[in-house]
Amino acid sequence: PATRRLNAAFLGAPGFYGHLPLSEYPPLKGSGYGGYFFDWLAHPSYDGYWRRWSVDEDYSRIAVPALHVGGWYDVFVGGTVRNFEGLRRSAGSAEARSAQKLLVGPWYHLPWTPLTGAANFGKEARNVVDGWQLRWFDRFLRDEDTGVLDAPATVFVMGENRWEDYGAWPPEGTEPRDYHLRSGGAANSRYGDGRLDEEPPGEEPPDVYTYDPLVPVASAGGHSCCFPVVAPMGPADQAAVEALNGVLVYTSAPLQRDLTVLGEVTLTLHAATSAPDTDFTAKLCDVSPDGRSTNVQEGIVRARYRDSLSGPRPVPPGEVREYRLSLGPTAHTFRAGHSLRLQISSSDFPQWDRNLNTGGPPGRESAAEARVATQVVLHDRAHPSRLTLPVAPS
Repeated sequence: PATRRLNAAFLGAPGFYGHLPLSEYPPLKGSGYGGYFFDWLAHPSYDGYWRRWSVDEDYSRIAVPALHVGGWYDVFVGGTVRNFEGLRRSAGSAEARSAQKLLVGPWYHLPWTPLTGAANFGKEARNVVDGWQLRWFDRFLRDEDTGVLDAPATVFVMGENRWEDYGAWPPEGTEPRDYHLRSGGAANSRYGDGRLDEEPPGEEPPDVYTYDPLVPVASAGGHSCCFPVVAPMGPADQAAVEALNGVLVYTSAPLQRDLTVLGEVTLTLHAATSAPDTDFTAKLCDVSPDGRSTNVQEGIVRARYRDSLSGPRPVPPGEVREYRLSLGPTAHTFRAGHSLRLQISSSDFPQWDRNLNTGGPPGRESAAEARVATQVVLHDRAHPSRLTLPVAPS
């Protein structure tokens, strides 16, 4: 009976996403199952509860070879890449440090099959993981030379739709390139005047939008888990999202030549809010010549954790602060004639839970406590908000 009940709750999860407070999540509340979910809510900051589970607290504890498998639309891809880098650098033996392998393809977390929808990654996007795993075990259980460590990183480069071997990750030779947020103060939606420009801004008016937690921006694709019928994920057409005035949209001019991004994408955002706590979200998209915008990567920062995940602090309302958002790693070529696009908002739901803008205890507040926040994004000489891309040599 419990299996039937939990399976029905899993497949029916979208019907419960709007429920508040999260601490009374109906499928689990009083069921005797999933108690860890309530433990998570009870520990919203990085404390001893999380530290004891964290692999990256001390990589020297691990002294074994590892095959790190992920997908570019996998909710866990950031951790997969961090663990590969950390063990390459700090594993407990030289032999283990040299025996780390990263394999990332154009997939969800599971299954490792070609994705459907807004992007077609071609025939090379088929499942190669089974073959790599067999070669891996033949190497380390049978001592056969299968070539699995010939290149430390093998990743699928989206856009070019091909596999590429690299001697390190992030690959050597990439250089950070800044694309500054620019506008005349009306970057709301794709119909506004927001643009991405390599030239830094001078004096420009800020962009303003409102965020209502009870009417959040709906997720269009992304990095959730683990099946599309349960949570939006993967590449998706962004037209509905980019039509909203609660989403700031900044678009580059069409590229004159291919631009390959390899590594972690980051955003430096100068912003203010009317609330004691709020979220800022960002999404990097690829815009084709016909105008279709498709998500590549995204990130979020909760304002109270802007400086530390361990020491949350409220935001002085109206005070401009600098926020750094990681949009995670990617391997993506923006083809000549395509444009870069950046979305800025304060929700991407249900990919991330809603911030109710109160500064209250996460997961314990009801919908009646939610506040509307006014958000201001600055991009001028004193506040150079910018997207930073690790660009491969052309």
